[in-house]
Amino acid sequence: MIRLILVALYLFLFLFLSIPVLIVEWFVGKRNPGHKDRLSKALVGWGFRCIRALAGTRLIVRGKEHIPTDSAALFVGNHRSYFDIIITYPQFPGTTGYVAKKEMLRYPLLKDWMRNIHCLFLDRDNIKEGLKTILAGVEEVKNGVSMCIFPEGTRNKVNDTFLPFHEGSFKIAEKGGVPVVPMVIVNSADIFEDHLPRIRRATVVLEFQPPVYIREMDKNDRKNMGTYVSGLISQRYFQLKEEYFPAVPADSAKS
Repeated sequence: MIRLILVALYLFLFLFLSIPVLIVEWFVGKRNPGHKDRLSKALVGWGFRCIRALAGTRLIVRGKEHIPTDSAALFVGNHRSYFDIIITYPQFPGTTGYVAKKEMLRYPLLKDWMRNIHCLFLDRDNIKEGLKTILAGVEEVKNGVSMCIFPEGTRNKVNDTFLPFHEGSFKIAEKGGVPVVPMVIVNSADIFEDHLPRIRRATVVLEFQPPVYIREMDKNDRKNMGTYVSGLISQRYFQLKEEYFPAVPADSAKS
C-alpha cells in the first residue's frame, strides 16, 4: 500500500502546487501557443516519469524509430491499465493529446492539464457529440498535433484478450491524412489492476510498430481498420509476451 499512497500523494501535490503554473501557462498561451505546448509537454512528461518511478515500474521501449518525424500521427494501442497513459505519454516526440472519456471532465485541475496537452473528451453515449470530438481530432492532426486513442473504448479487464477496436477511432487518421502508429503494451496491468488496491514493481514492454498509411492500404482492409490494426497488435503482443514473460512450466512452479 505504500506505493499507492506515494503515487496518490504525489498526484495530489502536483495538481495543487501546479495551480500557479496553470495560470502562467494561460497567459503564455495567449501570446505564444507553441511555447505553452512545449512547456505543458515537458511538465506533464516529467510528472508521469516521477509517478512511474514511485510505482517502481521498469519500462522497456522498442520501435521508437517507427514514429514519423515528418507529420503528426494517430497512436493506437491496447488498453489494460490506468498506467497506459503514464507509460506512453513521455515517449511521444511531439505535442500529443489523448481522446479521453468525457467523465474525466469531473476532475478539477486534472482536466485543465489534459486540455493543455490537447486532450479531447468523447461522449460515448451521444453519437452527434462523439462525431464533433472526432472532427476536432482531425483538425488537431492537420495542425501538426498527434493524437492517441485506445480503440477498445474502455480498459479491458481480462489479461491476454482484446476487445473489438471501434472503427470510428480511425477516422482521425483517415480524414486528417496522417499515419496510424500501432502501439503494443504488454504487462501494464501488473502494476495495479491485477492486484487492487496495491501498486507493485513490474516490468512493462511498450513497442511502436511501423506506421500504417490508410490511403495505401487494400480497400477491404481500409474498410475494416479496427480488425486490421487489432490483428497487428494482438499478434505482436503474444510474441513480446513470450519473449519477455515466458510461461513457467507447471513442474518448475511446484519445485
